[in-house]
Amino acid sequence: MTKPKITVIGSMNIDMVTETETMPNQGETIFGSGFSSFIGGKGANQAVACARLGAQVTMVGCVGEDHFAKQLIEALEKEGVDTQYVETVSHRPTGVAAITVCDNDNRIIVIPGANHCLLPDYILSLKEIIAGSDMVLLQQEIPFVTVESAIKLANELGIPVILNPAPAIKLPMELLERVHLITPNESELAILLGLDNKQELTYEQLIELYPHPIVMTGGSKGAFYKTPDGEIRHELGRKVEAVDTTGAGDTFNGALAVKLSEGSTLGEAVRFAVAASALSVTKLGAQSGMPLRSDVERFMEI
Repeated sequence: MTKPKITVIGSMNIDMVTETETMPNQGETIFGSGFSSFIGGKGANQAVACARLGAQVTMVGCVGEDHFAKQLIEALEKEGVDTQYVETVSHRPTGVAAITVCDNDNRIIVIPGANHCLLPDYILSLKEIIAGSDMVLLQQEIPFVTVESAIKLANELGIPVILNPAPAIKLPMELLERVHLITPNESELAILLGLDNKQELTYEQLIELYPHPIVMTGGSKGAFYKTPDGEIRHELGRKVEAVDTTGAGDTFNGALAVKLSEGSTLGEAVRFAVAASALSVTKLGAQSGMPLRSDVERFMEI
């Protein structure tokens, strides 16, 4: 089978995780219990997920002129991701997420850095790359004007777009009409629709309010989706022993993009994506836990 060509346009970060038994007070210095750094950013994560599941992947993003950039690019290239369209900027550092973990809770500060230098003009210069894609996969950790430009360009070229609307903001419906499929979780969909988060609606009622094809992730509950003919369906989650849920959503989006690019039905793609994301939570780390295609296919046979 020919590998589907997926262009991922999005963020690239280094996640720096500090573990501590006590959260410091203002002005206080304490000892931590551990430190780790990981390759991250929704764009980079989804690119790795697509590559491991069998796609030919091109990454479009921005990094700084620093050691972190080298780490990111080397990690993506090791996975077989094409990084020639990752732009290096000298005036901003590579994006960083500073994460403090304490008592099974975390506090995160994201410094977008070079991610906010990914602007519409650069996307428009890659018209031929997007035109040669089977799918464009987008998230919202880059400037909204860039997301908007990428959607409009792909739409004009007849290339389907999957938008993972995270971090969530209310989006104009005229833009969403250009998106092939949107993949929010429950809270992201409520924000996207401009609803009060406290409003109690079932998954089905939330999805019914969105007028276009949609897949809504539900964590351990699996995923709910609306077919092109408007029918709402539920793909049950797979039972696994969760070790780390980081990156499960990115794995889901990558798996969905790969299967749809191969011509699978929405139902088949969602089933595959639910299985892939379930496998991803059985190992530590966002990218380190992402499964290979053969792993997912064996898991689905159980």
